[in-house]
Amino acid sequence: MDKQVNDGVIEVNGAQFHYDAAGSGHPLILVHAGICDRRMWQAQVPALAEHFRVIRYDLRGFGQTPMPPGPFSHSADLAGLMAALGIERAHLLGCSKGGSCTLDVALAQPERVSALVLVSSGPSGYQPPQPVPQSRQGPAIVAAFDAGDLERAAELEVQVWVDGDQRSPDQVDPRVRALVYQMDLQAMRNEVAAQGQAHEPPPPERPAAARLAEVRAPTLVIFGDLDAPITLSSSEALAAGIPGARRVVVPGTAHLLNMEQPERFNQVVLDFLINAGH
Repeated sequence: MDKQVNDGVIEVNGAQFHYDAAGSGHPLILVHAGICDRRMWQAQVPALAEHFRVIRYDLRGFGQTPMPPGPFSHSADLAGLMAALGIERAHLLGCSKGGSCTLDVALAQPERVSALVLVSSGPSGYQPPQPVPQSRQGPAIVAAFDAGDLERAAELEVQVWVDGDQRSPDQVDPRVRALVYQMDLQAMRNEVAAQGQAHEPPPPERPAAARLAEVRAPTLVIFGDLDAPITLSSSEALAAGIPGARRVVVPGTAHLLNMEQPERFNQVVLDFLINAGH
C-alpha cells in the first residue's frame, strides 16, 4: 500500500523534487515532456483523479525542481520517487522525455509498473530506420540559447513542438502556446543556472530501443499526426515493437496533444487504464 501523499517537496537521489497529488486509488504517475514541467498536466489531473491517486512532479532541472551538481538519471529519479512515496506499483504515463523515462523504468523494474502510457515518445537509443527531416529551426534554437537569448530560443521551440511544421502560430490555441513558452523558458533558465555541473549518464549498452519486446506492462502509445517526423517515427516503432501495444493517433494535434485536445486525450487514457486493471 502507498503512504498518504501530501503536496510538497521530497528528497530523492540528492535532489529536492516538487510534486503534487490528487485523488485516491491505484497510483498513476505523470511524467512531463522536456519542454514542459508538471503544469502540462493541469487539464488531466481532475479527470484522472476521479479514478486514481494521481501524482505529478517536476523532473530534475525543470519547473520548481533544481538541478544539483553531479551525474543523474531521470529513470533512477522516478524509481526513487516511487520508493520515497511508498509506492510499490503504479501506472506510469509519460510524454516525450517523460515517456522515455517511464519506459526505462518498466524495463528495469517491470514488477513495479502496472500499465504504461507513452505520449509522443520514443525509446532511449532510438535511431530511425531511414533519415527523417530535421527541424529547420534547430540551428537557430542552438544559436539563440548559446547567445543567452532564452526568450528567442523558447519561442522557436514552441514553433517546433507546439505549432509543428504544418501550422502557423495563429492556428494554435494561444493559451497552450503561452503556457509551454513559460515552462520551456523556466527549464532553460534552470539549465543555465546549473552551469553544466550536472549531466545524465551515458546510455546503457542495450537501450530501450533494443528491448521493446521485453515490455510486459499493458501499453498505450498515443501521438498526434502533426508531430515532428522523428516523433512519428519513434512512436510507430514503440507501437510495433511492444507486445500487444495499443496505438492511437489523435488528428489535428502536434507534440502536446494532451494540452490541445484534453477531453479526447483524457477519455482515451481512462478507457485504457480502467480496462488494464492493476
